[in-house]
Amino acid sequence: MPKISIITVNYNNAEGLEQTIASVISQDLQDFEYLVVDGKSTDGSLEVIERQASFIDTWISEADTGVYQAMNKGIRMATGEYLLFLNSGDVLYDSQVLRAVQEKIDGGKDLYYGNLIFTSQGKEMLREYPEDLRFSYFLERSLPHPGSFIKKDLFERIFYYSEVFKIVSDWEFFICAICKEGMSYEHLNMLISRFDLEGMSNDPKNKAQIEEERRLVIQKHFPAMYEDAMALLKQQKLLNRKDVQMQLKHSKTGRRISMKIAKLLLKLFPEKSKGI
Repeated sequence: MPKISIITVNYNNAEGLEQTIASVISQDLQDFEYLVVDGKSTDGSLEVIERQASFIDTWISEADTGVYQAMNKGIRMATGEYLLFLNSGDVLYDSQVLRAVQEKIDGGKDLYYGNLIFTSQGKEMLREYPEDLRFSYFLERSLPHPGSFIKKDLFERIFYYSEVFKIVSDWEFFICAICKEGMSYEHLNMLISRFDLEGMSNDPKNKAQIEEERRLVIQKHFPAMYEDAMALLKQQKLLNRKDVQMQLKHSKTGRRISMKIAKLLLKLFPEKSKGI
């Protein structure tokens, strides 16, 4: 069975780090590698790491430029065939997850991904991911890094996480790997992790930056689709407004907008239009 490396990136989140480490070392399967990359925290995180050092294969605590530089450090340090990023605050769903995953991963795919429980302020929500991944899906969504097992050599074949972007570099990696490079993937219909929604990618204050970074990614990697993709995003953004949904629910205008979106999808994905 392929070896798995779990990488935990942390910066000044001692409480979340302790929870993450506890979920990893509680696994009933111990045949995996565990790495912790800390950004020279000052909140007691280093003490947490030192206290649990016997359960960690490799760890460092040094300054970095942000989460993606830290994740890239983890990639280079890892020796496993597949990598799972379980950052501080994220926890594995239960103590049998890794055993169940190893029984499903045979090494034949570049990427395996499962489902998550999103957690925020004491509330939980199940997030299931699709079996079939398309460009239209990635326009607004992504895959979960705490639920995705990525072949390490995929980063060599495509690219490491961009350290220029602050928020969307994992999304850039997934959309390019699947929609541009055609890498193979498989959905694992099982819960992998509980994902902490308190991170920067889910902060409403970062919405404008996320949209701008995603726009730059599409412009860079998919220039022929750029104008149509932006038009589709604009239509989807309009339709996602609750007031617009209410007004257009049974109107002729609503049907016209739906037809316009269908035409854009047909233009973007003519060979798969029936399934979109």
